[in-house]
Amino acid sequence: MIQASNVTLRIGKKALFEDVNIKFTEGNCYGLIGANGAGKSTFLKILSGKLEPTNGDVIMTPGQRLSVLEQDHFKYDEYTVLDTVIMGNQKLYDIMKEKEAIYMKEDFSDEDGIRASELEAEFAEMDGWNAESDAATLLNGLGIETDLHYSLMKDLNGAEKVKVLLAKALFGNPDILLLDEPTHHLDLDAIAWLEEFLINFNNTVIVVSHDRYFLNKVCTHTADIDYGKIELFAGNYDFWYESSQLIIQQRKEANKKKEEKIKELQEFISRFSANASKSKQATSRKRALEKIELDDIRPSSRKYPYIDFRPQREIGNEVLTVEGLSKTVDGVKVLDNISFIVGHDDKIAFVGSNELAKTTLFSILAGEMEPDEGEYKWGVTTSQSYFPKDNTEIFNNDLTIVDWLTQFSEIKDATYVRGFLGRMLFAGEDGVKKMKVLSGGEKVRVLLSRMMIEGSNVLILDEPTDHLDMEAITALNKGLTKFPGVLLFSSRDHQIVQTTANRIIEFLPDGSMVDKITTYDEYLESDEMARKRQVYKTSEDEETDD
Repeated sequence: MIQASNVTLRIGKKALFEDVNIKFTEGNCYGLIGANGAGKSTFLKILSGKLEPTNGDVIMTPGQRLSVLEQDHFKYDEYTVLDTVIMGNQKLYDIMKEKEAIYMKEDFSDEDGIRASELEAEFAEMDGWNAESDAATLLNGLGIETDLHYSLMKDLNGAEKVKVLLAKALFGNPDILLLDEPTHHLDLDAIAWLEEFLINFNNTVIVVSHDRYFLNKVCTHTADIDYGKIELFAGNYDFWYESSQLIIQQRKEANKKKEEKIKELQEFISRFSANASKSKQATSRKRALEKIELDDIRPSSRKYPYIDFRPQREIGNEVLTVEGLSKTVDGVKVLDNISFIVGHDDKIAFVGSNELAKTTLFSILAGEMEPDEGEYKWGVTTSQSYFPKDNTEIFNNDLTIVDWLTQFSEIKDATYVRGFLGRMLFAGEDGVKKMKVLSGGEKVRVLLSRMMIEGSNVLILDEPTDHLDMEAITALNKGLTKFPGVLLFSSRDHQIVQTTANRIIEFLPDGSMVDKITTYDEYLESDEMARKRQVYKTSEDEETDD
């Protein structure tokens, strides 16, 4: 159990939290939600002890171990992957290393023997003999292959480091687990594995995530941060949304009834207060009027952008033909003889753990990279807008947002362009912000503004939800669902893939490709069945061999 008791945090004169009281108990998974800037990550830091509140206390059951998903991807660069994971239980790791140091001594004394015996007992009691295999199981589940387990962390790429740090947080069955954006940079397979892990985890979990499907899958409770308060709801994200909207509606209806009663009482008092025979009734109604209080209904601090992609022309039957595309990047063949045809009704989600293959394909189709072999051809009625995963070069300039966006608009009018920015929550003077000073979320919203203003009938999007808050992701989901043109996209957001795609293309690790006309959930079910059939076939073959 961990709880916040009268926790207040002030930054300057502003109170980010004010007298927060909330208890997180064993066996539950709590989704911590709120608008950008509401203080979700800050509250996790308070719970972990990394940040002291201005007032109040954090209370944890004595003897329990708390584990946190760390954000510093370079902290463990000089350690092996396995050692990094085992450090998730620091006490066990220290015992393991002290024990190893003693056994490596050339002059092994009696005192060393006694100490080694004590450490061995403690090591066994903490299930230390299974530490490496447990760590390996976590790593494999998250997609870190066995041949990387003894590599140094500095030799891993960014996505691999994220997975290792997540395995470190999960290691050793912690009593309390704090996860800040655990699905960020995970592929859909790794997210699915994490969902199952947390569903079967019996201790306390508090998680911050912008992935609505993930929160719906794993959370038993939702803790909503709004205006410095935290309100607890039993149920997942969808249940919170429905409940919160119902509460607001009920309060509005209650206020409406109170306002009608107030008006009725005021009219009676105004009409009969000077009437001697009615004076007692008027006085009674004055007392009743004084007792009526309207509920204070504050609007949510959440802000939803408006995303609407409207093609300037209808798309024809011939959209895209890809024949025999191959591409080698840094000595690795990431695309190997890829061929497919895109129809005018296709909404294709490209899935699988091979992110470089997806990014390379999109870059080629957008004309930013040449294939080594093969060709592709766009239909004459098509126009394409591209959202790249790496947008560093796009924002490396001294232009303002308005000036940059005007380049892509047929109507060269600042007011017209500002209209698109306004939909994406860039208000007032935000339009004169320099491109190179924008935050990650602002950059994504600017790129989506460009896609809206271009009016293309084919959208190519490579992980567009990175850096977006939940409100913007929800708005993007609606915009993509309504879009009448062709979509070629990859996304870690399960809900976007499921509600948008009608066709799935997966790049497999061996370079081959699976192409199915289906929804994502149906694809996962069929894929799971295929795996089960393969396991069954393997078992049959083994029995036959015997």
